[in-house]
Amino acid sequence: MTKQSSFLPFDELDYAILQQLNKNARASAVDIARVVNANERTVRKRIDRMVELGAVRLTAIVDPHFFGYGISVDIFLEIDADQEASILGHLQSIPSITYLAYGHGTTDISIEGRFKDSEEMRHFLRHVLPGIPGVSVKGYALVPGILRNIDEWMPPPEDFGITTKDSD
Repeated sequence: MTKQSSFLPFDELDYAILQQLNKNARASAVDIARVVNANERTVRKRIDRMVELGAVRLTAIVDPHFFGYGISVDIFLEIDADQEASILGHLQSIPSITYLAYGHGTTDISIEGRFKDSEEMRHFLRHVLPGIPGVSVKGYALVPGILRNIDEWMPPPEDFGITTKDSD
């Protein structure tokens, strides 16, 4: 699977297919073809191509709230650069971490944690993270509500060669 950049020949049909998959990833090629007014085989090939290129991943998105994880917190860490590999491996193994990324500085790490209650979050912030050798918590911010998540994101129509009024 090769990651490519925006020079790939995506078009209006690809965009329409992605919009339908974004609404319902379980939609069949037949149903999508009907909505986008295209041949079912063409739709199936386009989906397969986008998956093969790595442009899309077809996956299930789990709703944390459904399982009782109502508290979300963004946490900013500083790590010992000499222990980076082991620290990142450890952080990736922790189920309550839903997001893990490098921060602006060379030793900054940004994570998102999900918790069932404030006591669980407090324990994580005060004991679990500081208990990892080479990790210090620089700060954190409670997230009272997520307005848009990655599973809702779509590239703009211009990335598919579609001209809109805003891009004129």
